[in-house]
Amino acid sequence: MSALEQNLKKAEAYLERFRRDGVLNHIAGEAVPAGDGATFESISPIDLKPLAKVAHGKVADIDRAAKAAKAAFHGWAAMPGDTRKKLLHKIADAIVVRAEEIAFVECMDTGQSLRFMSKAALRGAENFRFFADRASEARDGKALHAPGQLNITTRKPIGPVGIITPWNTPFMLSTWKIAPALAAGCTVVHKPAELSPLTARLLVEIAEEAGLPKGVWNVVNGFGEDAGKALTEHPDIKAIGFVGESATGSLIMKQGAATLKRVHFELGGKNPVIVFADADLDRAADAAVFMVYSLNGERCTSSSRLLVEASVHDAFVAKVVEKAKRIKIGHPLDPDTVIGPLINPEHQAKVLSYIELGRKEGAGIVAGGAAVDGPGGGTYVQPTLFTGVSNRMRIAQEEIFGPVLVAVPFNDEAEALELANDTRYGLAGYLWTSDVTRALRFSDALEAGMIWVNSENVRHLPTPFGGVKNSGIGRDGGDWSFDFYMETKNISFATSSHAIAKLGG
Repeated sequence: MSALEQNLKKAEAYLERFRRDGVLNHIAGEAVPAGDGATFESISPIDLKPLAKVAHGKVADIDRAAKAAKAAFHGWAAMPGDTRKKLLHKIADAIVVRAEEIAFVECMDTGQSLRFMSKAALRGAENFRFFADRASEARDGKALHAPGQLNITTRKPIGPVGIITPWNTPFMLSTWKIAPALAAGCTVVHKPAELSPLTARLLVEIAEEAGLPKGVWNVVNGFGEDAGKALTEHPDIKAIGFVGESATGSLIMKQGAATLKRVHFELGGKNPVIVFADADLDRAADAAVFMVYSLNGERCTSSSRLLVEASVHDAFVAKVVEKAKRIKIGHPLDPDTVIGPLINPEHQAKVLSYIELGRKEGAGIVAGGAAVDGPGGGTYVQPTLFTGVSNRMRIAQEEIFGPVLVAVPFNDEAEALELANDTRYGLAGYLWTSDVTRALRFSDALEAGMIWVNSENVRHLPTPFGGVKNSGIGRDGGDWSFDFYMETKNISFATSSHAIAKLGG
């Protein structure tokens, strides 16, 4: 039996419960159907066949979940930080135990390859451990002295929060948002992406089996126009953390305005990788290929614009083409697969429409450029590379969110910076050069929330994660997460008598 056949057998065993029972909502510690009994189907992108019936939550379900989160809030917020720390570590331990199950289910639900998803659960556990270790100090503030006065700051959890997560790496990104909220003392209503809801069910189940009190973490499945809208408008939800498209972020901000909700958005990107002639070109080529073609290109930090100094442009592009053509497209559970099927037929059609648009705009395709008849007949697309691209073309300006890279030459540092910043997005940037002074100068002027110099996206959890311009609002990571999920309070003590103005006598 091949490795793929063995993995398929395991996957079917893990999926059997979903095929039998469906994916229910989780409210106040109970797995429940939608209030009106409505469901929708989760389809595997591998063969376009149903994986499970999913509870279709709407306004009433969100209201019930929000009230459960509100009822559980005071007890959870009052729990000592050390106690929350121990509980979150237990959740992390339980995630590790079920890491294979999580990975296999995620592969079948999203089309992402096992070589990446095998690490997603472990990344999720790492997120829980990182924020668990900070739970005991989350409320800590500062002592600020002034003449005749001592100010003491402290932080308190903001209240029940809404978390809306995307479909591309749903398990890991759910932990990235939910772990700090719980560590801060907030309760949660989570709306997973409707296109990949299965592992959200596993995650809340793992948390409660580890001892999380009922009502602290609630999950309602549904669509943006019903469950999502109800969550962002609900008066008991004090903040919304969202990962997804920029247009949806704008809509959420409008929906939350009436209740003055705090928002944190991690949105789209059209991220440049800038390669100067003095860089280590072999390493830069490896990094550029990894950051655009891993995770099927369905990642917000994808390096989807390749800006290369003209003197080495052709040679560098040739390196990338050679690597792209060797990338294995296949079944996500095949250990050798790099690119699996895109999330669904609509998204595949979108990506293919951009490839056709690039042709019409006059760009040349030097790798890929078509759909693939892959295993199961799902939504496969070749890793694609365009050359002869102008930065004014739509394929150079709009987020494609697939395995598509555009290459643009530049003549000098000034032109490279102008091209890199000439986009409405500003999530990430990748800079390759051996000139330290240039690296400092260029990264300071680059309009992006996160910049990696001579590196692909290597995350260090204490650092801030987020974008500028249309790529987001706010930062995750380290203490920045607690700033979002907590309110800061200042208490001022007089340490000496001071003159008080007398009015009225």
